[in-house]
Amino acid sequence: MARILIAEDDTSINMLIAANLRLVGHTPIQVYDGIEAVQAVRTQHPDLLLLDVMMPGLDGFSVMEKVRDEVPVIFITARTGLEDRLQGLGYGAEDYIVKPFEILEVLARIENVLRRTHKNQNEFRIKDVRVDLDGRHVYLQDQEVTLTPQEFQLLEILIINRNLALSREKILETAWGYDYEGDTRTVDVHIQRLRKKLNLEQEIQTVYKVGYRLQTGGKG
Repeated sequence: MARILIAEDDTSINMLIAANLRLVGHTPIQVYDGIEAVQAVRTQHPDLLLLDVMMPGLDGFSVMEKVRDEVPVIFITARTGLEDRLQGLGYGAEDYIVKPFEILEVLARIENVLRRTHKNQNEFRIKDVRVDLDGRHVYLQDQEVTLTPQEFQLLEILIINRNLALSREKILETAWGYDYEGDTRTVDVHIQRLRKKLNLEQEIQTVYKVGYRLQTGGKG
């Protein structure tokens, strides 16, 4: 998994992101001003930098100018203006996330950038299951298991957000898309299929009054 530097001077936001990165298996590195961010990039060599724009010491854009050739960057900022977005992306940032944000969206965008920059694993293992995330193949005891595109999409979302409880509504939104008009029972049906096909009845857990969670018991 990846080493991710969080440069964010708001302690509560910094801690929230770090806690969720740990849950899904990443290693967070936390700093709280721009000068620390530049130093951490050069001494700790993270795979990705999550960078606030408005920070003490050096602002995020100044940090980006110094480290853009050394690490992929995602801006996470309250600055919503088009000019700010264009400036951030113009510096070479991989993505630009506006506060307030949903942590699941942040995790998904992190995964996309890590895949695109080849900083993340392309294989996930749990029990006797091996998932080739790039090739979209799934194996149980080294025998390929046929999943429908929708089943694989659901599995991928569970993997990205492993150890996190996902509501049925959030699963519908991310796996089926905003325009999907089915009810949440569709999620239950697909979860049951995944459990049976992959022998993950204990690992794909039902979270009472919430939804589901892929419990790995640690890093994937």
